[in-house]
Amino acid sequence: MADKDAGGSDGPRETAPTSAYSSPARSLGDTGITPLSPSHIVNDTDSNVSEQQSFLVVVAIDFGTTSSGYAYSFTKEPECIHVMRRWEGGDPGVSNQKTPTTILLTPERTFHSFGYAARDFYHDLDPNEAKQWLYLEKFKMKLHTTGDLTMDTDLTAANGKKVKALEIFAYALQYFKEQALKELSDQAGSEFENSDVRWVITVPAIWKQPAKQFMRQAAYQAGLASPENSEQLIIALEPEAASIYCRKLRLHQMIELSSKAAVNGYSGSDTVGAGFTQAKEHIRRNRQSRTFLVENVIGEIWSELEEGDKYVVVDSGGGTVDLTVHQIRLPEGHLKELYKATGGPYGSLGVDYEFEKLLCKIFGEDFIEQFKIKRPAAWVDLMIAFESRKRAAAPDRTNPLNITLPFSFIDYYKKFRGHSVEHALRKSNVDFVKWSSQGMLRMSPDAMNALFKPTIDSIIEHLRDLFQKPEVSTVKFLFLVGGFAEAPLLQQAVQAAFGDKCRIIIPQDVGLTILKGAVLFGLDPAVIKVRRSPLTYGVGVLNRYMEGKHPPEKLLVKDGTRWCTDVFDKFISADQSVALGELVKRSYTPAKPSQLVIVINIYSSEHDDVSFITDPGVKKCGTLRLDLTGTSGTAVPARREIQTLMQFGDTEIKATAIDIATSKSVKVGIDFLNY
Repeated sequence: MADKDAGGSDGPRETAPTSAYSSPARSLGDTGITPLSPSHIVNDTDSNVSEQQSFLVVVAIDFGTTSSGYAYSFTKEPECIHVMRRWEGGDPGVSNQKTPTTILLTPERTFHSFGYAARDFYHDLDPNEAKQWLYLEKFKMKLHTTGDLTMDTDLTAANGKKVKALEIFAYALQYFKEQALKELSDQAGSEFENSDVRWVITVPAIWKQPAKQFMRQAAYQAGLASPENSEQLIIALEPEAASIYCRKLRLHQMIELSSKAAVNGYSGSDTVGAGFTQAKEHIRRNRQSRTFLVENVIGEIWSELEEGDKYVVVDSGGGTVDLTVHQIRLPEGHLKELYKATGGPYGSLGVDYEFEKLLCKIFGEDFIEQFKIKRPAAWVDLMIAFESRKRAAAPDRTNPLNITLPFSFIDYYKKFRGHSVEHALRKSNVDFVKWSSQGMLRMSPDAMNALFKPTIDSIIEHLRDLFQKPEVSTVKFLFLVGGFAEAPLLQQAVQAAFGDKCRIIIPQDVGLTILKGAVLFGLDPAVIKVRRSPLTYGVGVLNRYMEGKHPPEKLLVKDGTRWCTDVFDKFISADQSVALGELVKRSYTPAKPSQLVIVINIYSSEHDDVSFITDPGVKKCGTLRLDLTGTSGTAVPARREIQTLMQFGDTEIKATAIDIATSKSVKVGIDFLNY
């Protein structure tokens, strides 16, 4: 943290200053800097080749909103990707290699279990005892929806009690770490150390910087890596991981939805249904083997792509949908992000939410709220029953979908309202949902499709906006990946809206695409070459005051020199292309030759046109303090050069200040959580 004398970080930041005194730099004393003209940018892409540590294995964790999993590959045989062991538990009608993202803490708030184990244990508890236990699910969305995320952000468990988000994320990651190390040790027949592993954790590309940093902090707390050894952990962006995997696809590993060509011997019209069924058969047969061979070649589809070709990856998961546009750079087929990631909270959770709204409409919101609190385990059961029916929804379905209501739902409703569930259904005017004598809700296919509609409409609308952008107009392929991409209703909607604009491709094991791509990324992180900066970065400086150009309230007179304070000196603009590892250098000089210390404050903003650090939306995200003493006896040049470098890494940004005269330097990581 900056010392108090480093100035105004506690002053009001968001509002533009009304009086001259609320300017952050006024209180800076004599620590200011001014640019040495001319300011220059150097793209030193060579100097960043960091000494590669050797890891024996890469383990990727896909920490999803609804389900999570891990996969790994030994660096000696990178063509084999192993997906984690089958987990205990599992749901009828939902076969996948992942486990639900659910976590259970004891009444004393210690970690108890994760995944199916947590859910089943919680479910078997006596209802009165269950109220003491802390059960959390779908908590990842909190990182996306919290505007002012900090290390102290809370999550709410099913019983209404609050817990620290950082703790929960760390517990979950620690659990994966232990599972993976155990599996690796069993396989190798000897103890696997954490230091042998390079970890990769995937996050949505549309997450803001604080959420990405939060994930890294949680991983440090879980012991996956440490700030001193930060290279051991890579934070990968989900659609990028998917994109890396899609490049390796062979024709038999995907289903093409468009009618442009027959795939696997099926013509377009029957691919959505038949091709997928055939593919599922193929996966089912191979389910026993958890090892996937990734041939070290570029897949057939990929070989049709030429230099400069563009494609969109639509990553639709449980919580968010992420849209990323990539462009191919040959010969190596490196990827370049063309347009900064967009998307929003339009994951399959939206469908669950619509189902909940439907239940509220039939049984009353007051009852549903009470039921969730009083019978939390039964509520979880009901949502599991819904989940497996949700997966049976399809555009051409004609027979109704039955959802079993837990006995305690029927029972509790009668106590609460004094009449039966059946009565409630009869008197609600929801005509697509009937009561069946076997104690089930019968939903017509139309009723189920209506639950999908708002979420799917949002996704399609977002894609339409994206296709309007000039950079995106000539897209060749659209890859549909993520768990929600398994939904035939979504496939059909994307096909209907965009089938004439580009070819729509779905990898077969679509729910595992990101996981496998993340492993490939960990094996070769250099494959992503260019990203778009999500923010504008710069530092606060003093410039010579110019009448008429600078606002009078920014005038600061020091030792007879007239300075303009609070100037935002830009390093990089939002949406500018940044090569991975690119260094941006600027040179500054102390505003006053006799200064003994300089403080360089780093700021960020989502806007491009920033002039002053007091502009709305500018946030401080780092401080470099450089001690200028200790130069007595050596001649210091009259204009002392302080070089400042920013290096743009995976999701990390590092800043360094070097005093050229003494080669003293200080480093800092950009920090979005603690300012």
